[in-house]
Amino acid sequence: MVTGIAQGLFHDKANGSEIKADGKVVGSSLIGQPYNLPLKKGQETPDPDLKWFQGRPANGLGANSVNTQYTLLLSGATNLSADSKDLLQQVKDAKAAVVKNNSVPGYTVRPSQVPADAVTSSGSGLDPDISPRYAEIQVHRVAERNGLSVAQVEKLVEDKTEGRIIGFIGEPRVNVLELNIALKDLVAQH
Repeated sequence: MVTGIAQGLFHDKANGSEIKADGKVVGSSLIGQPYNLPLKKGQETPDPDLKWFQGRPANGLGANSVNTQYTLLLSGATNLSADSKDLLQQVKDAKAAVVKNNSVPGYTVRPSQVPADAVTSSGSGLDPDISPRYAEIQVHRVAERNGLSVAQVEKLVEDKTEGRIIGFIGEPRVNVLELNIALKDLVAQH
């Protein structure tokens, strides 16, 4: 009975909040996913594919060791304290990478521009959203890598930015998967 009510009243949410592109399910609006290049020989951590908008870091996620046929993400935080030397180094390294990756000819990202969500993971490590500020500092890089104008990519970010829930709950946010689907569609038009 509960399943029937959920299917009738909350069909989208009851089925995992699926996001479709080209008629296929490509993810969930509730779970972040990486946009990385394939691993190179001897590489343990993949490099980000910089033609796409990047989400929050996914620190603290464990590995699936039970059924290794599938690469599964396990939700979880780093459990590092705010004064942990390891956490501070992770944040410094992430900030340096954000500055380096998003600085392109004619546009330099300053360390002071990097928002917290660009360098820290959420409590679950699976946050699908980024702040509009983090999306905005990625605009020039994404435009350059995809042969688009900055204005076109800024418009995508503006269109995909969601405000606070009922005007006062939460913070404005951008769903990275939905933004990257819109980017793929825009690139295909050119």
